[in-house]
Amino acid sequence: MRVRPISPERLVTELADRLAGTTVAGRLRVAVDGPPAADPDALAGALVDPLRARGRPVLHVRAEAFLRPASVRLEQGRTNPDAYYEGWVDEAGLRREVLDPAGPDGSGRVLPSLWDATADRASRAAYVDLPEQGVVLVSGALLLGGGLPFDVTVHLALSPAGLDRRTDPEQRWTLPAFARYTDEVAPATFADVVVRVDDPRHPALVEADPGPV
Repeated sequence: MRVRPISPERLVTELADRLAGTTVAGRLRVAVDGPPAADPDALAGALVDPLRARGRPVLHVRAEAFLRPASVRLEQGRTNPDAYYEGWVDEAGLRREVLDPAGPDGSGRVLPSLWDATADRASRAAYVDLPEQGVVLVSGALLLGGGLPFDVTVHLALSPAGLDRRTDPEQRWTLPAFARYTDEVAPATFADVVVRVDDPRHPALVEADPGPV
């Protein structure tokens, strides 16, 4: 493997080019995976306009809009890292309302938000019809361990020291969950695109070494 430094702007351009040039049956389902410290929502959001400029309709869905109700999510307490790792996101709802409808046999009728975690009630969002050749960007943490049907996976990787340094003090209780994710899922070993973001101003793409020429 080789690590190629890249500017944040160039990263968005290269990702947008790659995604715009990828066609699948149905809509393209893309995971932008990473801990909150890596800000996967920001990267997904930055891809929306460039993809539209390349002729691809886009819907950005945040995984935090598919959290389980507080009565389920916080049953073991508000700061339980195992519960956070194993069941905060309603993966069945995300699959049912977003990924399956966007898939090869889906209708393209996608729900952008299922649950308002702040109000702890259904978000009452309206369905969106995503056209053929559309792209749905799903951003959030711990997305790649549950077998969700993504066509392209992007993983934002932080070293343990980087994750420790950049995690908000109020969220440090989640660090054991991300350690489990690295050990048990190892997303950096199989994601289609891996970006090191210890310094968000200076990301780096991890690529297969082309070998000697």
